[in-house]
Amino acid sequence: MVLNNVEIKKIEDFIYSKPRSIQEIAEHLDISWRTADRYIDEIQKDYGTVSTRVFREGTRGALKIVFWSSVEKISSSIFQEKLEEDIMRARRKEDFSAFDIFQHVPDKSKSAEIQKAIKEEDTDIENLAKFLSSAEKQILIFSGNLSFTNLKNKKYDLLEVLDKLVKKGISIKIVCRVDLAGRENIEKILALNFKNGKELIEIHHKEHPIRAFIVDGKLFRIKEIKEPTGRTHELDKKIFIFYTIKDKDWTEWLSKIFWKIFSQSIDANKRLEELKKIG
Repeated sequence: MVLNNVEIKKIEDFIYSKPRSIQEIAEHLDISWRTADRYIDEIQKDYGTVSTRVFREGTRGALKIVFWSSVEKISSSIFQEKLEEDIMRARRKEDFSAFDIFQHVPDKSKSAEIQKAIKEEDTDIENLAKFLSSAEKQILIFSGNLSFTNLKNKKYDLLEVLDKLVKKGISIKIVCRVDLAGRENIEKILALNFKNGKELIEIHHKEHPIRAFIVDGKLFRIKEIKEPTGRTHELDKKIFIFYTIKDKDWTEWLSKIFWKIFSQSIDANKRLEELKKIG
């Protein structure tokens, strides 16, 4: 049997509420213990959403337990621990600098591009469109209010890019603000599920300072915006900085940050239901 995104979501949803044994997962999916164990190994390796622990290892009564990965310790260095604290504490993009991540990544595994523009739709949308379109399995998105979905030019439309990804069966999970101001963007994105007859897009509400896309757990693109200060010898124009990181350790770290935020936040559909009550 081949593991697909439907099966992955069933497993993730089942484990999300509490840790499960391989046998429980096998019974839940009506598959063999061996197939369930292989599925878990694949999800752990390719997505990083789950982790496992074996109790009484080496005995006939060995028990393999699967749990949501955010339970694990995320940071493996003092730099990552400090950045994790900053990210979890901050709420606005102005409260965190993506460069603080970039500076710790080896030169061979990173690149940066600076673009001056009045608004983001005047930046190079093609790069982002191609970056997202390269996904083969999953995209994790840190956003503010999903405004990036309105970016388009004569050649690319980011909403259409997401639509094509859903058609391909790519899992898309997002953490962003779900409020009255951004409700239209949220509903527009979730409508892609209905349009394609697939529940591949999941959105959770959380204010955070990161603006990034993680593709297949292998690389990420993170954005920073610098506003003009009006001060002498400082910025006189708005600039957008796009960092691309291909380092395995840092991508795994940011993925775990995502899952920690995602697992501690509220499902967008519940927020939308409450928002409808006030207009």
